[in-house]
Amino acid sequence: MSHDQSAVQRRRAARLSSKRFLSDGPLRTMRDRLTTLAAIDGLDEVPDFYGTDGPVRRLEERTAELLGTEDAVFFPTGTMAQQVALRHGAELTGRRTVALHPLSHLEQHERQAYNQLTGLRALWPTTEQRQPTPAEIAELGEPLGTLAVELPLRDPGYLLPSWTELVELTEAARAVGARVHFDGARLWNTTTHFGRSLAEIAALADSTYVSFYKDLGGISGAALAGTSALAGYARAWRHRMGGDLFQQWPAAVAALHGLDTVLPHIPRYAEHAATLVPALAALPGARINPAAPPTHEFQLWLPHSAEALRAANLALAEQEGTWFIGYWSDAAPGLAMGEVTLGAPALHWTPDEVTRVGHRFLELAAAHG
Repeated sequence: MSHDQSAVQRRRAARLSSKRFLSDGPLRTMRDRLTTLAAIDGLDEVPDFYGTDGPVRRLEERTAELLGTEDAVFFPTGTMAQQVALRHGAELTGRRTVALHPLSHLEQHERQAYNQLTGLRALWPTTEQRQPTPAEIAELGEPLGTLAVELPLRDPGYLLPSWTELVELTEAARAVGARVHFDGARLWNTTTHFGRSLAEIAALADSTYVSFYKDLGGISGAALAGTSALAGYARAWRHRMGGDLFQQWPAAVAALHGLDTVLPHIPRYAEHAATLVPALAALPGARINPAAPPTHEFQLWLPHSAEALRAANLALAEQEGTWFIGYWSDAAPGLAMGEVTLGAPALHWTPDEVTRVGHRFLELAAAHG
């Protein structure tokens, strides 16, 4: 076994044995997952057949209802769903250009699939670490097929525009004849910030993608929501792309369970996170990005190496059974960034506890630095 494999196994073992979590949550074994699924009602029915019926269809209908769209189509991955949405926009408008942020998921984590698979071309309205502005859309200087907006924009810090800014941005896209696509993998988290329902948010776009495992705790899967015409197109291309798996009921059942048991509580996460963020920001050398996070997910920057901070988290987990913030990446010499998710486990933390454990965490980081 390599050193890297050994380190990964050690971190997994520490996370499995931890009793308290600030960021993220406990790892769940396959048996844990199966036990949860086995306790859900409705499992005596026949499973789906190539995603056309059963829990997959119920999930599609439930998603369309939540987003206020005519229909929704289940996909095994969000990457596949997004490629279909962008291809659809290009064919309807006759324009193969997509305006997106260079730090968006489409660019950073999908290997530019929109270009490699469909031949679309990206336009970057801005390279600054913020959402684009209506003026920047108007000034692109060439025809635009689709504006893709990631909500929230994860890589620069889970950034969200204001509601007014989002409305004006979508209006600017339509003013130049473009369609609007929302990369809403984490759209579930945005209602508190916008002060609007999921349906009101999705109504600003021609197509909306949502994920069922990010924040909802599902196994896998995504949906593309919009008009009935989009849904028909999406089902045809899902088949062509190899997304019509024989049975997908475990992912669909887990997603429905997440919509029932997790989604109603997400507004509480953002509200409670607002009480904990000042305690994290007050740690020596800490910086929160953005300073006032619009959701319960954000970045924490600390003046230590990522290796030292990962070692500190591991030591805290192994010695005290507390998983603080486990995933860090180096941003500059002696400076690291950690992505923080203050979900359900964080509801049990007080600001004083964050301060106390945070100082212990930094002591351990200094010892491993």
